[in-house]
Amino acid sequence: MSKFHHATRLNMHAFAQEGVALIETIPLQNMERLAQEANALAPDLMLNWEARVELRPGSGPEEDIWLHLVASASVPLTCQRCMGTVATPLAVNQWYRFVATEAIAMAEDDESEEDLLVMEPHFDLLALLEDELLMALPLVPMHGECPVAPVMQVGEDALAGEKNEIGEEIPSGEKPNPFAVLAQLKKKSQ
Repeated sequence: MSKFHHATRLNMHAFAQEGVALIETIPLQNMERLAQEANALAPDLMLNWEARVELRPGSGPEEDIWLHLVASASVPLTCQRCMGTVATPLAVNQWYRFVATEAIAMAEDDESEEDLLVMEPHFDLLALLEDELLMALPLVPMHGECPVAPVMQVGEDALAGEKNEIGEEIPSGEKPNPFAVLAQLKKKSQ
């Protein structure tokens, strides 16, 4: 990273004029909101990211500033099938165009294929990167094939196995007749 550019307070005009890429590897633990979603982030888990800025001809007299953000990481999440840890690869590859005001962004948003960002004096690139990584998280993280067979029942009865009305364990595959259970309850209440 250039000594003049800091990812948390980036001057986009100066960054665009310089024309160099910011390339960094940072610990995933530095991303506080992402760390809250993860399952025990180890200190050696890293996020690799790169940011490049281009000046392109715009609709007005000034050139538009475009940001290309690329990032990759593997985040440990909880598998929703087996409840174990699953290493989930996350990737970001996104273009953004900067506009002068929020009003311009709102007016052009529906017609633009790219994402629009409002130019700020000190742009927080790491906050944008964390937002993109959070949006890249899967809704339901799962292993392709769980290393441990998932338990499909819950509760103490499921762990102990099913029992009949007199407390004897029922072999798997055999279920009690629900009407017989009702008859037993009726006899007990009389």
